[in-house]
Amino acid sequence: MLTGARFGTRDIKRAVAFYDAVTAEIGAARVIERHGMAGYRGADGGIFLVGTPREGDATVGNGSQVMWAAPSRAAVDRAHAKALELGGMCEGAPGPRGSPETNMYAAYFRDPDGNKVMVMRVGD
Repeated sequence: MLTGARFGTRDIKRAVAFYDAVTAEIGAARVIERHGMAGYRGADGGIFLVGTPREGDATVGNGSQVMWAAPSRAAVDRAHAKALELGGMCEGAPGPRGSPETNMYAAYFRDPDGNKVMVMRVGD
């Protein structure tokens, strides 16, 4: 159902440096670069955008988050560690989530603008 998502940023250069490094840990890459915006795509084809708003200031949505699929549990660990290394804030260390039947492994962080991201792997 979901084909894309976007976060606003107050500093596009900082956001691009952050997301270039973090998305690389889960096998994604920057595929769009325009004035004030960058877009990232992983193997599944959906797109994640980050950019400066056309009007007003970028703000963080209360209760909003983007969820990314990772190719492995190790990739979840690496993405979370890279986010923290680059100034992100931990919102939940990597580990099992939910009931054992779901076999979900996830981590949560906020980017330097305060936007929340969950990186997850279902399965081993």
